[in-house]
Amino acid sequence: MTTTAKPKHIGRNISRIRELRGMKQEALAFAIGVTQQTVSNIEGSETIDEILLEKISNILNVSSEGIRQFSEETVFNIINNTFTDSSSNNNNYLCSINPLEKILELHERLLQSEKDKVEYLEKLLKLK
Repeated sequence: MTTTAKPKHIGRNISRIRELRGMKQEALAFAIGVTQQTVSNIEGSETIDEILLEKISNILNVSSEGIRQFSEETVFNIINNTFTDSSSNNNNYLCSINPLEKILELHERLLQSEKDKVEYLEKLLKLK
């Protein structure tokens, strides 16, 4: 008894990726130069022409191999493993800069500006 893996449903993968990108069938259809009904048929197909797959992958900004191997479970695993929310009100905001570094940078720029002013004023005094 042998078991063979069922091939991935490429049309369904295209549909999910398109939805995750926030794109409607009409927009994808316009971008690849077909009708919305054609996109609907493509998304209902288990297989798709390689040239058409390449066009769609370019529009969706995903490699054709990424479309073939797409798995929602993998997407959720990546999200769960990379997203941490440490805020108390769960507003999904994580600061990506160090505020102290920015304050120091601003202070150094202001200090340099003041030094430049003093130097300029000393030159003016020497000219008199």
